[in-house]
Amino acid sequence: MPDLSQIVKAYDVRGVVPDQWDESLAELFGAAFARVTDADAIVVGHDMRPSSPGLARAFARGAASLGVDVTEIGLCSTDQLYFASGYLNLPGAMFTASHNPARYNGIKMCRAGAAPIGQDSGLAEIRTLVEGWADSGAPEPAAEAGTITQRDVLEDYAAHLRSLVDLTAIRPLKVVVDAGNGMGGHTVPTVFEGLPLELHALYFELDGTFPNHEANPLDPKNIVDLQARVRETGADIGLAFDGDADRCFVVDGSGEPVSPSAITALVASRELAKHPGGTVIHNCITSWSVPEVVKENGGTPVRTRVGHSFIKAEMARSGAIFGGEHSAHYYFRDFWNADTGMLAALHVLAALGGQKGPLSDLVAQYDRYAASGEINSTVDDQAGRMEAVKAAYERREGAELDELDGLTVTTPNWWFNLRPSNTEPLLRLNVEARDEETAAEVRDEVLSIVRA
Repeated sequence: MPDLSQIVKAYDVRGVVPDQWDESLAELFGAAFARVTDADAIVVGHDMRPSSPGLARAFARGAASLGVDVTEIGLCSTDQLYFASGYLNLPGAMFTASHNPARYNGIKMCRAGAAPIGQDSGLAEIRTLVEGWADSGAPEPAAEAGTITQRDVLEDYAAHLRSLVDLTAIRPLKVVVDAGNGMGGHTVPTVFEGLPLELHALYFELDGTFPNHEANPLDPKNIVDLQARVRETGADIGLAFDGDADRCFVVDGSGEPVSPSAITALVASRELAKHPGGTVIHNCITSWSVPEVVKENGGTPVRTRVGHSFIKAEMARSGAIFGGEHSAHYYFRDFWNADTGMLAALHVLAALGGQKGPLSDLVAQYDRYAASGEINSTVDDQAGRMEAVKAAYERREGAELDELDGLTVTTPNWWFNLRPSNTEPLLRLNVEARDEETAAEVRDEVLSIVRA
């Protein structure tokens, strides 16, 4: 029996193909997904990885074998699959491993209306069913198999996004987009069509072997080409999408990266203008500037744990209009509480095109503090190192500690968060302070304990 503990993660399925999972297992996942969601019909999409079409079709076969009708939307971004789930009101499955290397693949699953499926909301049950069937044989097929049909929703997806952000009156903008050979190369041309944008495309060819660079813009080395092209062309802005194009990273006209916290604050201010008094979700490692801007614009900030399942659950509970994370995931009530980097990008383009100055001037009001960025440390004893840091700060005068997600220590002049990775022997540190010197001091002090 395959070891599903290696591939069923907190929020999704992910592993090396065919070493850890293959089409026969994908077929069982399709049947289990159909059983757990108790749906009459589902929607399935996939990215450009070489293994994706076969895995997605096997999943569809598994669901259809239990009498469930399957709509295949083919090549799509993850947020396009979420759109289809919301638009068609069907549970959905997206075959992608996002920014992971080419030999990986995975499944992101949701219930109808793009409601998330994670360990506590169906994924554990799906795993149990797959394990049982892998051990004892496939489930008994339905008396009548479901249908498998194809439908293209790309135009509908683009139209929905453009209905949420008015770009018709903006000044013409020169935009460089690095799709990283991922699904942004599929969605950007259709979404941007007809807008007053001069598009300079980098790596739009769909290629799941990622021949130019990893499709992970969170790593600075993967946006070097984008930064260079922005400077060469004199572009107003650069956008970088990850492999499944659900995250978007921004660089300004000088090629300098714009903090996702600044983008969160900017988009929050725009959403609050549309929905006065709304609630905005931010995780515990976004900048101080985010709750400040939310309050300044008449909204209510709510702090939550890192991770899309926590954000989406809190958005549903609180009726929040928007949520943002440091990792460049942006969530919108108008998009079924799901994350879409493309919609965040349209908001930034609208804000930039609605005024005369450069992007650096626009975001300066939202980028108020000095930040370390996320620093990873490999440790043998995560719990022990966390306790050592807690012991060092719990008696510090003026410091407040909380353990909403890892350990957060806050003072009037700085804060840091230290969190263990769920999947690797790592501790992740984020520091923010009112000036660069203080941020560096706090960073070095915490790391001296973590790495002792």
